[in-house]
Amino acid sequence: MKWLEKDQPFFLKKPGEFLDIIGPLGNGFSYRDNDEKNPGSVILIGGGMGVAPLVFLAERVKKQKIIVLLGAGTKAHIHCENDFRKIGCEVKIATDDGSRGFHGRVTSLFEELLTKQFPLRANVYACGPAPMLKALCAISGKHNIQTQISLESHMSCGFGACLGCVINTRDGYKRVCKEGPVFQAEEVIWP
Repeated sequence: MKWLEKDQPFFLKKPGEFLDIIGPLGNGFSYRDNDEKNPGSVILIGGGMGVAPLVFLAERVKKQKIIVLLGAGTKAHIHCENDFRKIGCEVKIATDDGSRGFHGRVTSLFEELLTKQFPLRANVYACGPAPMLKALCAISGKHNIQTQISLESHMSCGFGACLGCVINTRDGYKRVCKEGPVFQAEEVIWP
């Protein structure tokens, strides 16, 4: 095994080469396994590349009923669908252009799901672009649903020193790399 040259781009890496990375940073999703006293479902909502961290969460909560809502611009941009199906999740797709599944935003699919199939007790976990998460937080608040969101942010230092990933919350400004990236939906104050 050899180390990458200092300025060699990561996309030139080959199997067996090392990468110099920092991680994991911040916190992750918190969850409880389902039991008879706390019945409910888990709804995972991912948009674009935000789908990837939700696969790992699905593997941990697979004892519960898991509904996964995947959003993408087109059917060509749907990620990790087969990974969720292998875990045993019920997967629903939303594409902005209608090329697959629900025609519209994944947040609209979520709201439709809530009005047609629920009131079922559910915990929602989401990751994706900020506009999607902002809309999701509004929907969750309207329906009084516990929701955790994982924010995507550029993290310049990863240690909380540069303040490049700061967001506004009900408790003041917080760093995505240290106090996040996972926050309770009601905690974030959106611009």
